[in-house]
Amino acid sequence: MSIKSSISLTEQQDAFARSLVDSGQFSSLSSVLQQGLELLRQKNELESLEARALRELLEQRLHGQTVPAADMERRTETMIERKRRGLRVDT
Repeated sequence: MSIKSSISLTEQQDAFARSLVDSGQFSSLSSVLQQGLELLRQKNELESLEARALRELLEQRLHGQTVPAADMERRTETMIERKRRGLRVDT
């Protein structure tokens, strides 16, 4: 089901959308806008999933085991050294 809607675009947005239609990438201005809205919907959905996953990770970290600062520093230095060797970066 399609719903007709009136929208306003800047001159640059209109020119860009029309160039996509003129080049044959889209059949109409409506299809350009539909694709743009679909991409925005997907982006918002992904950001929501990422935020939820981050909250869950933080919650796990808050209630999980901790690593002493000295051990974490040692692990970090080991990782950095391994990356430097892998990239052949001199210190």
